[in-house]
Amino acid sequence: MAKLIFENSGEEKILDDQSPLQESCEEAGVPFACTEGVCGTCVIEVVEGMENLSDFTPEEKDFLGEQDRERLACQCQIKGGCVKIKY
Repeated sequence: MAKLIFENSGEEKILDDQSPLQESCEEAGVPFACTEGVCGTCVIEVVEGMENLSDFTPEEKDFLGEQDRERLACQCQIKGGCVKIKY
């Protein structure tokens, strides 16, 4: 089991390992538009636990450029452990 923490609200979600972030982020108020990784509406900042997320997708590499602290919530999955994000 994995834990997703939203720094903005303090809300925590327990997810199965390998779960996409999209549904949990949408429920927490992260805005979404295309859900295909091209519009950038769902950019989140990973505060802690980047190593617990899936590898960057080609869409994220194209949109974000440098892979530092930002991810597209529609594109990544939580592998396990704990991840804290803000949006």
